[in-house]
Amino acid sequence: MKLEDALARLNGQLPLKPRQQRLAPELQTMHRSILWSLATTGKSAGRDELQQICGSRDVFACLQELGANDLIVLDPQTGLPVGAYPLTIESTPHRISMNGQHLYAMCALDAVSVAPLFQADVRIDSTCHVSHTPIRIRMQSENIIEQESDMDAIVGIRWQMPGPVAAHSMCMQMVFLQDYDTALAWQAGDEPEVTLFSLPDAVRFGEAFFLPLLQA
Repeated sequence: MKLEDALARLNGQLPLKPRQQRLAPELQTMHRSILWSLATTGKSAGRDELQQICGSRDVFACLQELGANDLIVLDPQTGLPVGAYPLTIESTPHRISMNGQHLYAMCALDAVSVAPLFQADVRIDSTCHVSHTPIRIRMQSENIIEQESDMDAIVGIRWQMPGPVAAHSMCMQMVFLQDYDTALAWQAGDEPEVTLFSLPDAVRFGEAFFLPLLQA
């Protein structure tokens, strides 16, 4: 699948940017603030900071609207954000180290998107979805600097429509695979609905999908 076709398919199934654009300006600003806070501090912007962005609107009503559009993931107990695609503080198989902070990406595609999205030095610690072999990748912005493995990891996507929270549904089938042979075995019998990406192609794909979210 060509990258432009993959981008069109993902935007059709998870249209984050169109959803963001439909929101009031203060909610768009809130969304970007949550993303930047996760990237720079390892946690979401606090309630007081978010309330300042909301102005006279109730901060929890604003957060609920972002959550209803699946732009952020909310803690069901506190009503505060725990994630905004591609980053989360919820534990996933994809651990991210950046800016001296440790948090997680929601899926393998998200993991390789973080460094170019925030122009950061990022270490990814994950595992192969099939064999559970460790996969460790270091990136500087768009560049893959180091892959601590003798194998060339693949990002695999088993296409599906997400549930109400893509992080807890669709993202579970966007995975790292240790090498091309393993990826082909995972894809076998379901070629129309499973797409495989080399790491460089996955980086370009993820950056093209997520970068518009940070652009006003």
